[in-house]
Amino acid sequence: VQLQASGGGLVQAGGSLKLSCAASGTIVRIADMGWYRQAPGKQRELVAGITSRGSTNYIDSVKDRFTISRDNAKNTVSLQMNSLKAEDTAVYYCNAVMPLFRQEYWGQGTLVTVSS
Repeated sequence: VQLQASGGGLVQAGGSLKLSCAASGTIVRIADMGWYRQAPGKQRELVAGITSRGSTNYIDSVKDRFTISRDNAKNTVSLQMNSLKAEDTAVYYCNAVMPLFRQEYWGQGTLVTVSS
């Protein structure tokens, strides 16, 4: 299974970006999908997650600004990021968890830079 992320870039504070991630390979079903981020000098953190049934969770700092969505038929997950802040600057990674043994797969990371 391979995950390919796209959509990062440079944006001014208050702007928007949309990240997308597509999973390919031999996939029967993906259980959970999510977006993590890692800022310089910090640990990787879960930003938003979504189950196969569409239940979502967010870290407090992005609630009401970010929206995660997925297309189960296409094995894709997206993250719409609005009202971006300088502290959102990080490398963003998409993640997919398979249902049987909870095996995880990661995308290559896409850099989001928010200028203040």
